[in-house]
Amino acid sequence: MPTQDCQHHSDNALNVTDLHWHAGERTILKGVNLQLAAGKMLGIIGPNGAGKSSLLRCLYRYLTPSQGQICLFGKDISHYPLKAFAREVAVVLQDTPQHFDMTTEQLVMLGLTPHKSALSLTSQADHFAVAQALEKVGLSHLAKQAYEHLSGGEKQRALIARAIVQQPKLLILDEPTNHLDIRYQIQILELLHSLGITVVISIHDLNLASAMCDQLLLLNQGQGIAQGMPSQVLTEQLIGDVFEVCCAVAPHPQHQRPQITYYYGYQAGETHAGGNDAS
Repeated sequence: MPTQDCQHHSDNALNVTDLHWHAGERTILKGVNLQLAAGKMLGIIGPNGAGKSSLLRCLYRYLTPSQGQICLFGKDISHYPLKAFAREVAVVLQDTPQHFDMTTEQLVMLGLTPHKSALSLTSQADHFAVAQALEKVGLSHLAKQAYEHLSGGEKQRALIARAIVQQPKLLILDEPTNHLDIRYQIQILELLHSLGITVVISIHDLNLASAMCDQLLLLNQGQGIAQGMPSQVLTEQLIGDVFEVCCAVAPHPQHQRPQITYYYGYQAGETHAGGNDAS
């Protein structure tokens, strides 16, 4: 078990130190470190199999690390009682629940569970909190609609509303934009960025990650390759080395953060003019 004192990291919302996780004989995470200030949005990027979901599962205590320490607001996450941890951390997973026999409003109300005793009744303040969360995600008009009849983007927004009602200090999302139209991808990431809480999100689209995240952590083969602002992480060299593609990186015309243009012709083994060597 870790012996370090989390108080040394109390200035940050999240500190991960030398994190390892093994699945049987396989090492999935190898010495991952990250630091995230309160109120910032961290995007975890990397190829398939890089360890993104495994890292998130360690952060929300679904997995127990084989080695290392995770500090949340200056306290080791293993020291939180289960219900107290649920009040601090909310999780939105990649796949939305299916066959939920409840309305959108009822689903969002589940976010109140960590704050309620088993026998407590739903108060007027609870209903107001749910209504506010639905308004924030743009679903007030679908409050009475059956959750399972919502579109993919609407389901994700409902799950985020449930997380908002939970009032967490840390919100963790595993590829919430997967399978969504680009409009909903942008909308959900803009919503997350506007919440003013600490957010950790895994994401495939590097241009979206660049535009919307304050910090990025690049993983490859279970190791942290780089962490910093998008301009520090999304370089032609790093993208070429980790993703094995050729690209050009230039400032986006709107927000000036890195915008990645990819070169094509891998199947035919062509030379990719203007790109870096991805071999």
